[in-house]
Amino acid sequence: MHRLMDKLAHTMAVLGGLVLSFLIILTFLSVLGRTLNSILHRQVEAIAPDVAQWFLDLGIGPITGDFELVEAGVAFAIFAFLPHCQLTSNHASVDIFTNLLPRRANRFLDMIIGIVFGAVLFLIAWKLYAGMLSKKSYGETTFLLQFPVWWAYAASLFAAVTAAIAGIYMAVVRTLEFFTNKTIALADLEIET
Repeated sequence: MHRLMDKLAHTMAVLGGLVLSFLIILTFLSVLGRTLNSILHRQVEAIAPDVAQWFLDLGIGPITGDFELVEAGVAFAIFAFLPHCQLTSNHASVDIFTNLLPRRANRFLDMIIGIVFGAVLFLIAWKLYAGMLSKKSYGETTFLLQFPVWWAYAASLFAAVTAAIAGIYMAVVRTLEFFTNKTIALADLEIET
C-alpha cells in the first residue's frame, strides 16, 4: 500500500512541477513581452516609428490572461505537492523541543499531527468540491480569457483529493505506528534510533 501511495505522491509532485515550470516560463515571457512593448513604445518609436509599429503589429506585449493562468496553476501545484510532503513528513517544522522528548512521545505527536493534517486536507477537498459546484452553477468565467472558473477549481480539487487521501493514509500509518511501536513509514530525513 505504501508503494502505491508513494507512486501517487510522486506522480502528483511531477505534475505539480510541470505546471509550476510552465507558469514560470509563462510569467517570464509575459514580463519580457511587457518590457519589449514598453521599449518599443517609448524609445524605438521616437527613433524608427515604422520599425516599432512593425514589431508591435506582431503582437509583442504581455500574454493576455497570464495572471488568470498563474492563479489557477499555482493553486493546483500547491495541492499537487502536498501528498509528497505528507508521505515524507517534509512539511516545515520546528523540532527544537521535540528532539528532547522520548521516541514514544514523538510517535504520539506524529499521530496527532497526522490525524489533524488528514482531517484538514479532507475538509479542504470537501469545501473545494462545494466551491466548484457553486462556481459551475453560476457559470462564472475569468475576466480576460473567459474560461469557466470551475475548471480551476476542478483541477485543484483533483490534487486536493489526492492530498486528502495521502493525509488520511498517513494518519492511519502514524496511528498504527504509535499503537504497535513499529516504524511503518520513515520520514525522508528520519534516522531510526
